[in-house]
Amino acid sequence: MTKRKITVAVSGLNNIDSPGPGIPVIRALKESEYFDVRIIGLSYENLEPGLYMRDLVDKSYSIPLPSSGTASLLERLRYIHDVENIDVIIPNFDAELHSFIKLATQLKNDFGIETFLPTQEQFESRHKSVLYEFGEENGVKVPYAKMIFSANEIHSLKNDFTYPLVIKGKYYDASIAATPEQAVNYFHKISAKWGLPIIVQEFVSGNEVNVTAIGDGKGNCIGAVPMRKLYITDKGKAWAGVSLDDENLIEITNRVISNSKWKGGCELEFIKTKEGEYYLLEMNPRFPAWVYLAKGCGQNHPEALVRMALGEEVKPFESYDVGKLFVRFSFDQIVDIKDYEKISTLGEL
Repeated sequence: MTKRKITVAVSGLNNIDSPGPGIPVIRALKESEYFDVRIIGLSYENLEPGLYMRDLVDKSYSIPLPSSGTASLLERLRYIHDVENIDVIIPNFDAELHSFIKLATQLKNDFGIETFLPTQEQFESRHKSVLYEFGEENGVKVPYAKMIFSANEIHSLKNDFTYPLVIKGKYYDASIAATPEQAVNYFHKISAKWGLPIIVQEFVSGNEVNVTAIGDGKGNCIGAVPMRKLYITDKGKAWAGVSLDDENLIEITNRVISNSKWKGGCELEFIKTKEGEYYLLEMNPRFPAWVYLAKGCGQNHPEALVRMALGEEVKPFESYDVGKLFVRFSFDQIVDIKDYEKISTLGEL
């Protein structure tokens, strides 16, 4: 089969101890059965390792931070598209999705650039601050949670919570607090990094299991692969994991995707209690950093997303391999200082 040549722009190139999904997404696309993919890397920082992975990223450009607004992002994408003729963009950070969702129609109509993203309503409906209500609407158990905007509110939490409890940032980071003093400390630490509000969540004990999934926006779950973490870093990130045979988890994932009519990739994070009950902790609105495991199990989710973005009909995957492990590793990548100077001064590499 002759592969179709396309150009895909991908963000999330920070393949560090808290990795972004960009490099796993790129690896899956480079191994596509349908496409011969040229990858354009989109970076926010000049030392994102993906910038210098020449075997995976064909050319890279810096783009403005989400805080810069959609106008500056659109102007930058206009320039990159004029040079590279982008077919599809896959943004991979929670914080940037709002901007890309807002620009999706304009990118398509003005430039012919396709995306495959949730609607703004879908994006907001699964936010950590309203996840409890999302669970009730979709028939999924979710630990009780509450938004707070000041550390002073922590001392009144005894009316709604017992310790330990979980302190979460609105985008990333979560810490388990055993005392009010710890809760205050985590509040200041996480809010300084990610801003307000802070989410306080009921602590549920059990084993963490995650699912990488993709929906077609019409209520169909195109693919889903569950995973249990085998090795966890001090930041709570999976450094090794194994695919699971868990029909209940797949059924719950299908129900969430179907009821919400989710469009695009996502990650569902669950706690499985010793009684065998599942509690949804988070629904991340993009592929996880371990999405390459899905490719290793026979479901290439990034490829499926690109196919749907380009208007192709994609049938749901019917199976996946159980007992496949992923094990991350780090290595020293040697690059010339001139490459760093180019991306720093010119914004291109």
